[in-house]
Amino acid sequence: MGLKSKLGAVFSSNLPKVYYELLFVGFSIMTGMSLSSSFLSLLADQLDPSGALVGMVVSAWFLSRIFLELPAGIISDRIGRRKLLVIGLGLAMLGPILCSQATHIYILIIGRSIWGMGTALYFMSNMALLMDILPVETRGSAIGMFQGIENIGSFIGAPVGALLATQFSFTKVFYFTIVFTLISFVVALRSSAMKDLTSNHESKHSLTFKQISGSLRNWSILIVCVCVLLRMLVIQGIFQTVLQLYLNKNMGLSVGDIGWVISMKVAGQIIFLLIAGYLSDKYGRKPVLAFGFGVGALSIISFILSKSFAGLLLSGFLGGVGEGLGITTLLALLTDIAPANARGGAVGLYRT
Repeated sequence: MGLKSKLGAVFSSNLPKVYYELLFVGFSIMTGMSLSSSFLSLLADQLDPSGALVGMVVSAWFLSRIFLELPAGIISDRIGRRKLLVIGLGLAMLGPILCSQATHIYILIIGRSIWGMGTALYFMSNMALLMDILPVETRGSAIGMFQGIENIGSFIGAPVGALLATQFSFTKVFYFTIVFTLISFVVALRSSAMKDLTSNHESKHSLTFKQISGSLRNWSILIVCVCVLLRMLVIQGIFQTVLQLYLNKNMGLSVGDIGWVISMKVAGQIIFLLIAGYLSDKYGRKPVLAFGFGVGALSIISFILSKSFAGLLLSGFLGGVGEGLGITTLLALLTDIAPANARGGAVGLYRT
């Protein structure tokens, strides 16, 4: 089956209605979440000119997720995905409400912490639901399409948020985030298909916490999670931290030119998120993963050796290609190997 046929199957009636509802919810919440990405550090700096707590605004988001995702995944295997997903969207709405009223840095930190907790519950439950519903023959393509649509929402949200910030104020942009999150919350809350799906899951997998955690003692799952850990170290440590400093201080690029390099990376990621699933369905998960990791390593070498702006743009694109191939294929591989009675816990471990 070719790429066109695979994508046609994704958008045909072969997939359950809940997939398309999750697709809409994912696009909406990612668009809303990314609205503040272009100015969040500037807002934090305004509220805390000393800079001492600016880093906590970003860290609070991730710290709250780290300690919540694994237990939340195990809990979802007991009480169902939809309940935690709806609770997560509710918290993800409370977070920007607090941020919109931030007149002090501590309010912004608390808002970001609650927001991070909400997104942890949402993303974990969302991924586990996808693992429950996707048929093997289109699993990779469907996951790739889902992740691609989410990233398009994120790609759209950042410049739109920057534009809104120039027209209103930093804190007022969070009102638009609230609207996007509210739409996602209402769709998930009223979804009859999601209710039916989670009811069936609960009746099939009412296991004890000990049974669920025991199912996660699987070397294949642990290896996938180690791969995710190493990939995130590269993404966060090199591409999102060192790269910008290298391009500015060593290569002499302006902020605008760095933006073009990052945009090329995002473009490569989105394109290959959409087709990575098809490739992994056709050629297997491991070969596509190995190729993706190889392209990612090549992009780092290319950044070091490139002396021209065109070479840096190509290096950025290659970095995005490697990320796109890795993100989709690792999740598809986890879906293949995770026991049905412990998928929530597997997703929680994967995301932690």
